[in-house]
Amino acid sequence: MSISLQEVITAPHTGRTRAVLLDFHEYAQSVFLQGRDVPWHQPTAYSNFFGAAQGLLKPDVALLDLGSLYANAVTTNDGLRAAMAAKSRTGFALKTMLANETTASRAVELATAVSQTSAAPLVLQIPSPMLWLALTHQLAGAGDVADLSIDDAENAAMHVAGWLRRLSTLPISMILLDERWPGPDLMSVVDSSVYAPVSNVTNHYRWALARRTRDGLDILGSAANGAMVPADYWLSDVASASSGDFLFGEIPAHAVPETVLSQLAKLV
Repeated sequence: MSISLQEVITAPHTGRTRAVLLDFHEYAQSVFLQGRDVPWHQPTAYSNFFGAAQGLLKPDVALLDLGSLYANAVTTNDGLRAAMAAKSRTGFALKTMLANETTASRAVELATAVSQTSAAPLVLQIPSPMLWLALTHQLAGAGDVADLSIDDAENAAMHVAGWLRRLSTLPISMILLDERWPGPDLMSVVDSSVYAPVSNVTNHYRWALARRTRDGLDILGSAANGAMVPADYWLSDVASASSGDFLFGEIPAHAVPETVLSQLAKLV
């Protein structure tokens, strides 16, 4: 049974007075794997890797980035890329990727392994429908992402909503939609109402839904005030974190482990 995000915030299982939510994926790959490939295809090896980082850093949630799993699948699977590029119709590449049974099964298997081996509540991060649409649209060579419309984003949200139903048996506390466009050119952030198909699914399963931008994290329908931990907080023991009902941060890959642990100890 999943733990509600409100419970995570009001009573962090680590005993902190404020919950700390961490995206440690790139940092953990740098420190624990020494830059080697993440074992996306091996659920046991991945859960061991994830568990080692989770056990050391002790965040108040287990944040699993399924967006990175899908990015890896597209990069390493020539057949999947070819299928996504078979038609130039807007949304075809995203629909094809999300309908791929092999990758979808791997995502469920990986999330299941993490949920069974981590004591922390499960948070799944995926690109927002608009971002996922743009990334797959660009990858498939289907046209300029600047031409994507609100209607396209709504259609993408329906595809993502259908995919989310595959995760219905998992003890999920929150779905985190990542809005951050890679590189200097930022995608426009659409209104939350555009993602109604997604919020309908998360409401049905009683999962919290949040949106992540470069500036922070917004939990939809919640009055909880989250504060972003700046990247430089993890790089110097003289830096301080902001105040808020909970904290959210991403540890840079190049952060020094001793400094990271020292700074983590201050987040009580």
